[in-house]
Amino acid sequence: MKLLLSAALVALCISPSLAATPASQTVQPSPAARRAIDSASWLAHVTTLSSDRFEGRAPGSPGEKTTTDYLQQQFRQLGLAPGNPDGSYVQAVPLAAISSYPTLSYSIGGNSTQLKFGDDYVAWSAHPQKEIDVHGSELVFVGYGIQAPALRWDDYKGIDLKGKTLVMLAGDPPGAKEFGTGAGSYYGRWAYKFEMAARLGAAGALLIHDPKTAGASYEVLRNTWTNENFFLDSKEPNPDFPLVPGWLQHDRARALVKAAGFDLDKLARQAGKRDFHPVPLGATLNFTEVNAWRTVATSNVVARIEGSDPQLKHEVVLYSAHWDHFGHDDTLPGPRAQQIFHGARDNAAGVAALLEIAKAYQALPVPPKRTIVFLATTAEERGQLGARHYARQPLYPLKNTVVNLNIHGLNVWGRTSSVLLRGMGKSSADDVVIAVARRQGRALRPEGPLEFGNIYRGDQFEFARAGVPVVALGESPDYVGRPPAWGKDKLMRYHAQVYHTVHDVVDPKWDLRGAVQDMNLLFEAGYQFAQGKDGPVWREKAEFKR
Repeated sequence: MKLLLSAALVALCISPSLAATPASQTVQPSPAARRAIDSASWLAHVTTLSSDRFEGRAPGSPGEKTTTDYLQQQFRQLGLAPGNPDGSYVQAVPLAAISSYPTLSYSIGGNSTQLKFGDDYVAWSAHPQKEIDVHGSELVFVGYGIQAPALRWDDYKGIDLKGKTLVMLAGDPPGAKEFGTGAGSYYGRWAYKFEMAARLGAAGALLIHDPKTAGASYEVLRNTWTNENFFLDSKEPNPDFPLVPGWLQHDRARALVKAAGFDLDKLARQAGKRDFHPVPLGATLNFTEVNAWRTVATSNVVARIEGSDPQLKHEVVLYSAHWDHFGHDDTLPGPRAQQIFHGARDNAAGVAALLEIAKAYQALPVPPKRTIVFLATTAEERGQLGARHYARQPLYPLKNTVVNLNIHGLNVWGRTSSVLLRGMGKSSADDVVIAVARRQGRALRPEGPLEFGNIYRGDQFEFARAGVPVVALGESPDYVGRPPAWGKDKLMRYHAQVYHTVHDVVDPKWDLRGAVQDMNLLFEAGYQFAQGKDGPVWREKAEFKR
């Protein structure tokens, strides 16, 4: 009940400036533009993109060329200009696929303990070099590894950690009101913690796995990080990871800390307080790794509609959706069609929505004031790498990008009475979404306990952490004419049985009225951002505020 009341208060506390604006006072797109979004056209794109011919749309595969060729052709047919200032519809994204073979031990008082890769720890490399050798790196427990000046929280206290290996807890400090509900803040994400370790010049960072705070079982981590992993290919050190990033299995971490003369539970309690200071463990790390890697050439696809206002056309409203999926697995049983990860909802649905929304903009009698850019990203399934590359090498300055509307899947089970907004309460972009949803007769619904933290998963996160306000819809269970339990069951079954499997295919039982409803919302919200006097801004305590 407390969670529901908190969520309601978040919704009520959002700035009412646009939420309370009468529809008559906002500039709405023409009826012809709204009618341009068509369920049959959308479904045709989804069916094509998720067909066997596209082979699961893996980056760097023949399926990529089929996909990017199709998207470029569709943007041309819609009359959109090439989105790359070089005159093309593509932005090259260089990747490195790295397979790592590590060994790891720690030494305490002259005694060395060897850990078993996979069972006791997982570690990898984000650096395409043949060998990595780290010996005698001091192990330091740094609590939750958080440095958040806006929240007056610093687990590092200015200590020099260059060349050392940080041992830290996953998630947020429990009960610390600075981090909200405890359901998952930006600072609790493993990506943030590894990035902080790299920023501080640490040689390594080992996160202690706890299924209650890690967001995934240890088995999931082992299956993910012991395989070939993808990273942006660069001559420069990877800013997202220290030289040695990894996870310690919880019991192995407890044994290490005990051997060093400490109690992990006591250290964790200390780490939950603002006055925590890093604790040298009196242990050293010895780590070696042999890497094999290959380069992967892949591309984002980008198109644009130039703005009509001489001053505002230099500003951008950016729509995004990832085109990639997992390709195929020849070891799976059955015929070829049952070995392909078709990715119909994830994310042929989102890419098809880009095309439908682009069609709606083209149906306007006058282009919007600001330029509209459509970005179909690569390698989202490999860690949002296409969006990350764009955010670091933008085709249009991010300071002139007023908002990102990211589309990841669409509702295929009918109309809903509410709109679930990821990261609700973080920026004034919410106000526009509230106003448009209200005109559709829908309320805005904050994320529930199972959805918290999803703002940090998906391409929108890369734009948010680069300072661009974002809009990303989640999956509302409030289906018109259905009890909430029906919607929750649909969502749970999809995530348990279909998501990221070969079963994500077009279903003739889909009810596309919900997809059209959400595409219209994204179109009309984007139009308001394109026409408005000022773009949205981050709320005062949002972690992305610059």
